[in-house]
Amino acid sequence: MDKLPKIALPVIFVLIALVILISKSAVTIGSGEAGVLYKTFGGGVVTDEPPMGEGFHIVAPWNKVYIYEVRQQEVFEKMNVLSSNGLDIKLDASAWFQPQFNELGKLHQEKGEDYVQRVLLPTIRSAARSVVGRYTPEQLYSSKRDAIQAEIFDETKKIVEGEYIQLNEILVRDVTLPPTIKDAIERKLKQEQESLEYEFRLVTAKKEAEKVTIEAQGKADANRILSASLTDKILQDKGIDATLKLSESPNAKVIVVGGGDAGLPLILGNN
Repeated sequence: MDKLPKIALPVIFVLIALVILISKSAVTIGSGEAGVLYKTFGGGVVTDEPPMGEGFHIVAPWNKVYIYEVRQQEVFEKMNVLSSNGLDIKLDASAWFQPQFNELGKLHQEKGEDYVQRVLLPTIRSAARSVVGRYTPEQLYSSKRDAIQAEIFDETKKIVEGEYIQLNEILVRDVTLPPTIKDAIERKLKQEQESLEYEFRLVTAKKEAEKVTIEAQGKADANRILSASLTDKILQDKGIDATLKLSESPNAKVIVVGGGDAGLPLILGNN
């Protein structure tokens, strides 16, 4: 019993050392993350092997694991840019991105953990200034926002793909013009709409007038053709046919054949 404390004390120290060693060696990588291994005595950052995946890992206690989020992320950026005529424009944009999984070691070695601040955001700012500088405030305010968004995405993607970053989308959320410029553009757009509406009314009125003219001309042509085709003989035949139909009516009347003008029947009395 006297020797027990002497034996237990080293055992306790060994257990404590094992616990410390395991805690230093155990690494847990969470969902949507990956680890970059740094070998202190083995050449530094491991770039020729895939990064460490999710789950529990044991590494040498003198090595270190840097954990990166590898799922899609979003970063917001507010910036001031100049239009083609030198006016100050406020642009709010966001980017969807993620690091290239198989190149994570190179990203850590060359860019570091703050690669978003070092690479991605400066590239977005540069691309936005370049693209917006091609357009006028009127184009930025109205019809060109989708085109601007696509151009910023294309220019940013060309650069960051060589920096081990996968760019998924650029979203232009808001374009803010100086109040005086915005009011002037809105007045101009309103005047253009009113002008288009006035032109539409003129075109409609002109078409309606043409329609009335065509209908009147058609009626005049029809009357002229009809008048040219009506002879005295045809009128007499038409009058006789009408008289015969009237004579069949039950109403009392007197019909004088040949008593009217041009020898047409004459109808007397109508009860």
